Amino acid sequence: MTERVVGIGAGAAEVGKELATEDMVLNIGPQHPSTHGVLRLKLTLDGERISSAEPIIGYMHRGAEKLFEVRDYRQIIMLANRHDWLSGFANELGVVLAAERLLGMEVPPRAVWARTLLAELNRMLSHLMFLGSYPLELGAITAIFYAFNERERIQAVMEEISGGRMHYMFNRVGGLKEELPEGWLDRVSQTLAEVRRRVPDIEGLILGNEIFLARTKGVGVLTREQIMQFGVSGPIARASGVDFDLRRDQPYLAYNELPVKVVTRTAGDCHARFEVLFEQLLVSLDLAERCVERLRELPPGPINQRLPKVLKVPEGHTYAWTENPLGINGYYLVSKGDKTPWRMKLRAASYNNVQVLREMLPGHLVADMVAILGSMFFVVGDIDK
Repeated sequence: MTERVVGIGAGAAEVGKELATEDMVLNIGPQHPSTHGVLRLKLTLDGERISSAEPIIGYMHRGAEKLFEVRDYRQIIMLANRHDWLSGFANELGVVLAAERLLGMEVPPRAVWARTLLAELNRMLSHLMFLGSYPLELGAITAIFYAFNERERIQAVMEEISGGRMHYMFNRVGGLKEELPEGWLDRVSQTLAEVRRRVPDIEGLILGNEIFLARTKGVGVLTREQIMQFGVSGPIARASGVDFDLRRDQPYLAYNELPVKVVTRTAGDCHARFEVLFEQLLVSLDLAERCVERLRELPPGPINQRLPKVLKVPEGHTYAWTENPLGINGYYLVSKGDKTPWRMKLRAASYNNVQVLREMLPGHLVADMVAILGSMFFVVGDIDK
């Protein structure tokens, strides 16, 4: 007797019966609670085990790169901070750094250090979002309240200086929009001290939890070879032993004067990725405190360069890349000497982080898919830019 079962594992067969299983194709998304937005995963299942996985993107494509070509360099900053909506300030940096490089423009020291400080505050906001939301996907709801409490402290100082909570629009070619508000550095110091005091609560709540360990240890292992093949970067790559961070290895802004500690692990699993993200939060706290100290020491001076009413970038091309919270972002700028770029190509970290899922997911259970997906730290707008 042959019994044909679709979508149920071989363990469901009754003793004495010959069981033949068929593969089942399951769509996860594009609207699904476990997909972090409009991402579609096409899974082929053998019982409850994934035999193949195909990430399908493009459901929220907005054509940002083509819009760059018909906007001037001030307007582009507004567009660039939206593809990864958790890293608005960091996204702006790539655009202004590329334009300044072609212009041969030197940015005032106060602007360099203030940019570095704001980049690290923005990095903490992004990390805290994932540190809180990842346990939520595994059924632990408490962590997100702790993480969002600290996010709100940092959001307050970011909102005070820029007027925005997500899309800051505070960078300008040649520096920053305006001078730091009076007393703002004191409030940043108080915020950093308070966040540092409360971060151990998040660590104690999650990292030692036996259920969290069971769901993440040894799950979703990503090898160094896979990292290199797919161009995965950021905390995901460092969790697999890739000791590379642009802030240390090819410094920009003021990072060449800061002791950037690169956090790595070798396990390459979901737990290692979470550990790296958590330790990077502590590193950002250290770097932000050093930036505040340096800004206090700097003499009064300009925060930006005076620009003409119509800014035209000289003809040429350049590539600027930054260590964004989710990984390496790259901006390839080609100018024909006009007030708009002839071409600006964006290399977003989230795209590579998602493409490697086709290698990671096969062999895992469907239940582990959610744990793996949450540990890959991507924003869908960063994929469908």
